Amino acid sequence: MALGGPPLAGVLRGQPGDFRVCEQMPLKPTGSGEHLWLRIIKTGCNTDWVADQLAAHCGVPRRAVSYAGRKDRHAVTEQWFCVHTPADVEPGEYWPGVKVLEAVRHQRKLRLGTHSGNAFVLTLRRLSGDRQVAERRLGAMAARGVPNYFGEQRFGRNGANLDWARQLFAGRRLSRSKRSLALSAARSYLFNLVLAARVEAGCWDRLIAGDLVNLNGSGSVFSAPEVTAELRERLLSGDIHPSAPLAGRSGTAPTAAALALEQAVLDTQPELTGGLEAVGVASGRRATRCLLKSFGWRWLSAAELELRFALARGVFATSVVRELMRIESTD
Repeated sequence: MALGGPPLAGVLRGQPGDFRVCEQMPLKPTGSGEHLWLRIIKTGCNTDWVADQLAAHCGVPRRAVSYAGRKDRHAVTEQWFCVHTPADVEPGEYWPGVKVLEAVRHQRKLRLGTHSGNAFVLTLRRLSGDRQVAERRLGAMAARGVPNYFGEQRFGRNGANLDWARQLFAGRRLSRSKRSLALSAARSYLFNLVLAARVEAGCWDRLIAGDLVNLNGSGSVFSAPEVTAELRERLLSGDIHPSAPLAGRSGTAPTAAALALEQAVLDTQPELTGGLEAVGVASGRRATRCLLKSFGWRWLSAAELELRFALARGVFATSVVRELMRIESTD
């Protein structure tokens, strides 16, 4: 299986073009305080590199700089950074591809995950394939959502983060940052394997007996020994979703058919499941379905398609594009 989901025949074939991301924040800085929040637009550089440059520019340790979320190196991204500093930073372009749009103070540090989600505008170019089938697929994505795969970027270049996980579980010592990336990659890969099994079984967007049900917009889950009419209605409304494991130690397990499906997959990966348990990572759950907010599209030409949508944090835009570009149509 490909790291970001199983490779399947495509509805369309083409190349990615423009890629814009705008971070959505649930709060606004107050205008006073010891933390300087910076709204920055960048392209051609990753988030950690920008944080390093801000620390050097303001003369503060790197730990004094934070951000809400990491963003793609190649996209045009608008995101917030925070510097714990008495210095001021005026709007303007400071480094090639990095421009400060707004600088405002706040009483609190900006922490990872503070943003509520991201809005995307993607352009796909040099497209070929059946446009009518693509239109039906887009309509299905708008109505049903998409499988909530972790994108391939979670695993590092050429899957390096997953390789680090295997080395870690074999006894190699890693730096704190590499260890964190390795553990995240291992959990993400196992989740993707279980999700792929649910896609193949036709239950990535429907409940089966024994599921641990995810409450929309939260990490909370509850057990569903049976799939009732009420649960089906809540699923259709988007209030709940099926879930799959973020593997680790302890935690509540599904039962019945859901447990059998998950265990059959996880039993094929004893190195990763055992390693996560041994290092004491707490288990969790993640929704198998992602509903697309404000989803829309338009054909810029016969070979160019623009997609617009918003996603909750932690959901990958590449997984949305994958459904259009790579999943075989059954229409």
